[in-house]
Amino acid sequence: MAVAAFVLGLTGLLVMNIVLGPTAIVLASLALLRGTARRGRALLGLGLGVADLVVLAVLVTANGSVVWGFGG
Repeated sequence: MAVAAFVLGLTGLLVMNIVLGPTAIVLASLALLRGTARRGRALLGLGLGVADLVVLAVLVTANGSVVWGFGG
């Protein structure tokens, strides 16, 4: 679960952050609650999931949409 959270969080920075961010947060939290041996990877997945949501908030505030773009 910790590795899946890391991969989903990392992928979520580029695509589908509205879905992959919360999924990474949930998986990382479950991995930490179950006492995973890969605690660092789970914490990284948790941080990346939060970063996904921050990127989403910035995109929505700056562009008014959830799509990467350069304006114009």
